[in-house]
Amino acid sequence: MKIYDDQLIVVTGGAGFIGSGVIRHLNEMGIDNLIVVDELGTSEKWKNLVGKRFVDILSKHQLFEWLKGKEQVIEAFIHLGACSSTVEKNASYLLENNYQYSVKLAEYALQNNQRFIYASSAATYGDGLQGFDDEHRTLHDLYPLNMYGYSKHLFDLWALQQGVLDQLVGLKYFNVFGPNEWHKERMASAIMHVVPTALKEGKIKLFKSSDPSHFPDGGQMRDFIYVKDVARMTCAFLENDSAGLFNIGSGVAETWNHLAQAIFKALNLPVNIEYIEMPKDLLGKYQNYTCAQMSKTKSVLGSVADCASLEDSVKDYIQNYLLPEKRW
Repeated sequence: MKIYDDQLIVVTGGAGFIGSGVIRHLNEMGIDNLIVVDELGTSEKWKNLVGKRFVDILSKHQLFEWLKGKEQVIEAFIHLGACSSTVEKNASYLLENNYQYSVKLAEYALQNNQRFIYASSAATYGDGLQGFDDEHRTLHDLYPLNMYGYSKHLFDLWALQQGVLDQLVGLKYFNVFGPNEWHKERMASAIMHVVPTALKEGKIKLFKSSDPSHFPDGGQMRDFIYVKDVARMTCAFLENDSAGLFNIGSGVAETWNHLAQAIFKALNLPVNIEYIEMPKDLLGKYQNYTCAQMSKTKSVLGSVADCASLEDSVKDYIQNYLLPEKRW
């Protein structure tokens, strides 16, 4: 067991989607020696922290000053704080926020021999033609499709080039969905966006295929993973010494049509899918297929990496969180 009650775990992005889920999971394990780092701004994501237990909450701009002199009381960082918008156009902002800030924080953790678990992304894999293999030797072959993915890729490359990737834990999250994502707006999962339409109009709109020779409409495939499974896997790395890059997905590619069917089932409605044109700003930047190669992660986490089925996860999310407007 790597978690000590008398030392602190710093969770950046702690009020966010995955971050608040990680805090919930840690709380359920009886761990509340947590420092939350986040920018709450004017969004409603502060609600993700209500009912959760932690020691203090800081702005990302306060963190490095706060860290001074606390080298011995911090055991680990779970660094999830980042701009997660795949359509963010300000490359300089993404470079500073997602890459340079991460480098600075990782250097602090490495210098003080603290566990550093950070969020990479499946967006680093680009169009998937190079596969979805989390082996380090393939890193230089990856071509992300957007600046968000590239900002995450840059940090993975930095860790590799500095020779410290075997001292850090980089988690490549795939298509995560579940409670606590209301504040993400456009970047929230499709489930959150389509449920109101399904309830109001009895139909779900999916994008037409941008590559019909390989994928029929709604037949584009993604590795969807429930945030509860993601939180459990993320926290498991606090309890081992494994390091490097690890995919965090279900290991199963599901079609958007299957996802829509699971949503209708959870809502107890007949299946009614309409296909619409893909927005122009997504053309050429849209992943038609993602599927995590999970053998490396499962070799380390064992049954902890087993995921609930898509149908069960969608049902839990919709019936226990979305419809009653509850947070996890």
